[in-house]
Formats: sequence, C-alpha cells, structure tokens
Amino acid sequence: MEFPEGFLWGAATAAFQIEGGAELRGPCIWDTFCRTPGKVRGGDTGDVATDHLRLWREDVALMAELGLGAYRFSVSWPRVRSGGIGFYDALVDELLSYGIQPCPTLYHWDLPQELEDAGGWPERGTAYAFAAYAEQVARVLGDRVGLWTTLNEPWCSAFLGYASGVHAPGRTSPADSLRAAHHLNLAHGLAVAVLPSSARAGIALNPSAVRPLTGSTADADAARRIDALANRIFTGPLLHGAYPQDLLEDTAGVTDWAFVRPGDEALIRQPLGFLGVNYYTPAVVSASTAPGGPRADGHGSSGHSPWPGADSVAFHQPPGERTDMDWSIDPSGLHELLTRFSREAPGLPLMVTENGAAYAPDLHDPQRIRYVREHLAAVHRAIADGAPVEGYFLWSLMDNFEWAYGYGKRFGIVHVDYGTQARTPRSSARWYAGLARSGRLE
Repeated sequence: MEFPEGFLWGAATAAFQIEGGAELRGPCIWDTFCRTPGKVRGGDTGDVATDHLRLWREDVALMAELGLGAYRFSVSWPRVRSGGIGFYDALVDELLSYGIQPCPTLYHWDLPQELEDAGGWPERGTAYAFAAYAEQVARVLGDRVGLWTTLNEPWCSAFLGYASGVHAPGRTSPADSLRAAHHLNLAHGLAVAVLPSSARAGIALNPSAVRPLTGSTADADAARRIDALANRIFTGPLLHGAYPQDLLEDTAGVTDWAFVRPGDEALIRQPLGFLGVNYYTPAVVSASTAPGGPRADGHGSSGHSPWPGADSVAFHQPPGERTDMDWSIDPSGLHELLTRFSREAPGLPLMVTENGAAYAPDLHDPQRIRYVREHLAAVHRAIADGAPVEGYFLWSLMDNFEWAYGYGKRFGIVHVDYGTQARTPRSSARWYAGLARSGRLE
C-alpha cells in the first residue's frame, strides 16, 4: 500500500510526560494532582519523567536515525511562563537541522496551577490567558514553524478533569465540565487568530467512533447522546459555528449555557489548516436504567460520570483482543472517523495526530507492529475513499509518564529504562523507520 507523496511520517510526545525539569518551571495542575494521594498509580510524578529537558539532543538524533519527517511535541505553558521558552527555540532549530518538521502543540493538559487556582478552564479568563501565551510562543517560534496544534484532546481536559475527576485537576462538577469545554473551544479560536497567518493551525481532537450495542431505538439514542458529548460539542462550533441543538437540550438539566456569549461560536470557527484525529478504540453504548452513570470503561471509574446529561447510557467492552490499557482493538473506527470528517468538512486536510498502543516493556513488540500496521491500513483505505489525510503521528516516540497510570503503561516505540534513562529502539521503531523511509506499507 503506497501512501501519497509528501505524506508526513511522525511521532508524538507531550511536555509533562517526557521533559522532567520540574524545578525549572512553575507548577501545573498535574504536579498538584500527582501529589494528591491515590490519584496516580504508585505515587508517580512528572518531576523527572524521561529527562528530555537534558537529553533532547540525543532524542532528536534518534528521531533522525528513525527517519521521522515530523515531530509533534507540546510546549509547556508553565515553562514558558517561567522564562523557559529558549528550550523550544533551540529544539526547533535542532529538528530543522536534521530535516525534521517541528509540529508544536500549545496545550497538552499542563495548565499552570495559578490559573487553576483562579478557576481554571471553567473561567472565561483562562481562554484569554491562553491566547496571550499562544501569541508569546508564536513570536519566538513562528518564523520556523508551519504546522501548529492549539489544543490536544480538549474532551479529556474538560470531562476527565472537571466531571469524572480522573485527570487533573480532579474536579467533579458536571456544570463546570461544560463550561470548560466551551472555554477550551474559545481558547482555540482566540489562539488561531494570533498565530502566524502564513502557518497552518489545527486542533487535535480525540473523537469517538460511537456505536450502539443493538439496533434498538433506545440504543441508537444513547449513541446520539454520546456522539454529541464526545464529538459534536467540538466539531459543532469548530466546523459549523454553532453548538448542536440536541446537545443543548440533553444538558439543559446541567446548565443553561449562559456562558456562551454572542459571537463566541463565530469566533471559535476560525479557518482550520487541518483537523487532527487522535484514535485508539471505539465506544460501544446502550441505553441503561441502572443508576450511577457510565461504567468504568466510559472513563467513569472514579464513580463520577464524565458524560453530563447522559447518565442513562451504559458503556460496553467489545469482545476480542485488547491492549495493555484494556482498550479493544478496532481499526475500522479510525477509517470511520476519517471518512466522516471528510464528508462533514469537504476539503479540510486531516492528520492522524495520535495512534498507538501500550504493551509489555519487551524490546521485541510484534503486537505493537501489528496494531500500527492495521491502523495504517485503515488510514490507507480512508485515503482511497477520498479522505484528505496528510500525515500520521505515532504515539509515542518513547515510553513516558502515562498520566493517572504513572509509569506503568508503555506506548513507546523506543524503550526507556527509567533508572538510567537509556533509550533503546524496539522492533516497532525499526519497522516504523523502514515505513517512514519507503512510504509503503507491506
């Protein structure tokens, strides 16, 4: 399977997950969350992570060795606020010296703690603070960066952070989660407006391929509810300039949406250079009369639902093979999402901004190779069906701090020995390097 000429072959990371150097920046919500007993497995923190702040030149050389054409990394907002933007300035130069396209993400969940103390994403002022930060980063990097991502997975920031509480900052307010979702959307629009007009700016969503458990009307309605909260709460204003009416009606018992001011939805709908799709597993749902909201596999394992207004929905784990995250493997969901967005927004370039799998720490990882191969075959099918997919960023370049799972889950194509910080490419890294150089999936 030949991929189009110019197709971007990359890998992705995030600042808090790999950088370390916590003493050289201000605290963020994940620092606080990690130090809250019981929130992160093993009490792990991102203080050192994989020490990328010290080993970044070695890491860039490894990317070049693996033949990567692009590197998607995130900029640490608290590091920039602490005067550390020079690190990213040097990183961009180093990437370019190897012919690797730098693709920075401005927000990958590390909200400065002082902004959370002032109310966090449920407060409108956070969106404007983000725009000011985006403008600051663009002033330094904008002359060399042509591909920007504003936000990574705003669904997780809003609903896992403010509704279920399983992510930082660990709050459990359904109303605040909807406020947060809107202000994240607003932050995206404000940021795009201040990024260089010569660059392409996009957003990386984690849309769900939502499927009803049965063909019943009740299960179809459950899927509609989750599709609204997982997908259309973002694509509505981003692509069409309005929140879906059924979303507003479903959540009327949670909030009146008065925080959406006149002009907000038009401001969110900025011209997009691309739409990023992060995909790992589909969602299978049904109607439920059981109390307590979604099951644990609906990201509600804290006992609180991340789906405000959808407590009548149950989540189901499909049969079949799973990754170490206990996520079912179904590449057809990626094809479904890419073709859906190509129909919904004709001509809008698409990127797979994250896709990958956690497995055992072994250096020989045929399961990961099979997972990536099958999902890339789904991408290829989507391209053949007319979806304008321009690149694929494998998650992740290296093992790292996996949020509430601590260091217990390994997504990297490069193994990291957390005791010595030694990097060792896995079999999957060598396989992916060959693919990146040839552009051909065997």
